[in-house]
Amino acid sequence: MANERRELSHLASEYFEALKSNNPLFATSLGDRRFDDRLPDITRSGRLRIQRQYESIIDRCKKIAESDLSNEDKLTKIALIVDATGQVDYLACELEDWTVDPLGGPQVEFLNIESYQPVRNFDEARAMAKRWRAMKQFLAEHITNLRQGINEDKVAVRVLVEKVIDEIQELLAKEDSTWALLNPLTIRHEDWSEEERQQFKDELTRAVRESIRPALAHYLEFLKSEILNRARSQDRPGIMHVPRGSEAYTRLIRLHTSLNLTPEALHETGLKEVAKINNEMEELGEKVFGTRDRKEILKRLRSDSSLYFSSRDEVAEKAEEALSKARAAIPKWFGRLPRADCEVVRMEAHEEKNSTIAYYRQPAADGSRPGRYYINTSEPSTRPRYEAEALAYHESIPGHHLQIAIAQELEGIPEFRKHSGVTAFVEGWGLYAERLADEMGIYSSDMDRMGILSYDSWRACRLVVDTGMHAMGWARDQAINFMLENSALARNNIVNEVDRYIAWPGQALAYKTGQLEMMRLRLGAKDRLGSKFKIKNFHDVLLSNGALPLEALRQVIEKYAS
Repeated sequence: MANERRELSHLASEYFEALKSNNPLFATSLGDRRFDDRLPDITRSGRLRIQRQYESIIDRCKKIAESDLSNEDKLTKIALIVDATGQVDYLACELEDWTVDPLGGPQVEFLNIESYQPVRNFDEARAMAKRWRAMKQFLAEHITNLRQGINEDKVAVRVLVEKVIDEIQELLAKEDSTWALLNPLTIRHEDWSEEERQQFKDELTRAVRESIRPALAHYLEFLKSEILNRARSQDRPGIMHVPRGSEAYTRLIRLHTSLNLTPEALHETGLKEVAKINNEMEELGEKVFGTRDRKEILKRLRSDSSLYFSSRDEVAEKAEEALSKARAAIPKWFGRLPRADCEVVRMEAHEEKNSTIAYYRQPAADGSRPGRYYINTSEPSTRPRYEAEALAYHESIPGHHLQIAIAQELEGIPEFRKHSGVTAFVEGWGLYAERLADEMGIYSSDMDRMGILSYDSWRACRLVVDTGMHAMGWARDQAINFMLENSALARNNIVNEVDRYIAWPGQALAYKTGQLEMMRLRLGAKDRLGSKFKIKNFHDVLLSNGALPLEALRQVIEKYAS
């Protein structure tokens, strides 16, 4: 028994070490600074090597006899196999060979790195300069992958290529000194010698001028001359139109939901959820607008300028206000609270145009950086006030920050379970938190509750349009129109969202899948426990094991409620 547990512990450590070394940006974001000088290996040979590495871990893990494991060890075994299988599934899809991504591509991601890679000493400065220089080779490898894809009839969707071209052109039109890559030079290190300060400045500016700028210019020319005219039309946006795309989509569904679900089943669930939420919106619309006509409700939500922000500052201030309310309310609903704080951060100019409405970045595991709720403040007149609270509660507290920061601070479980996990758990919790916040009494008004329904419908729509495009042949416009008819999101946000689903097949399926499972588990536990059910206890059990696969979560909750 001791040997089996020791082998499992060894494999869990080996896996987490592999995750960090293979994803050095992830390691840096966690506060592990050993890999600060490098970028991921995205070459075909590198990806195959990494895939074989994870497959070996899975094979060895499956051979460990469960009869010799404790219940906690059994959870670790399930989580390790599912997590590593997700890595294998992702690599096997070969998305690197054709994806051109306006949300998370190198033209955006490179500029975000400095926000979570602080330079505190000269060794870290040297590592940063080396990583910056490595960006040229990374872009060259990215181009090589896309050329391979062309040869195999795998190519991106034209509208996404056009967005990336636009992003790079905007970046190249700016002076080097304005690039976020040079932000670290604005911090003066008094303990460095003048020679060290000058060396760091020279190396970073030279890396931008002589490596990154020309490499981005070359990437831009490649996209214009070799990809753009070959790119798929917006009538064929789905992965089903890429060779072996349907097989890849099956893998991506499993990766993001941790379940073996069919596109057809997910599509049907989405349609049922949309219909149910539309009913709720009609009922609330009668209270707020005096009408149950959903078209009229959506028209008013989209056209009444008083329901929208008028400045960037207002967007950020509302996010701060909602976070503050949630922070004060959580002790009544959770026994376990995170030590790490959460802060609101405005997205930088280089990413806000084509980015999502908001996102969350986890704290550094060493406590050197809090959790961060990144808010998109661009075009404030298109950002509804009534959705701001639901958004904040999803991304910060009681949503992502609470779940992720608690997971990072858990004791007695392997490190990979603290920092990795299933998308359906993470995003399912975020969506669950939007409605939970209403139970907590922290929505300001019925109009703000309209944001709950708009956002819930948005996530239900995702099940429909993601499967629609990637498995059923939907065109991009069909997806956009479905969301316009069934959510209150502004058109510009819907367009960016649909393009996100095109770029990241399957990821959008996680939200509603996870939320529905958590709601089912809560109802089941309440039925079984009756008067003994305590919401604090339920939440603490739910969040006490990291972002588990949904099958494993069922086992945990069923044991708690037995």
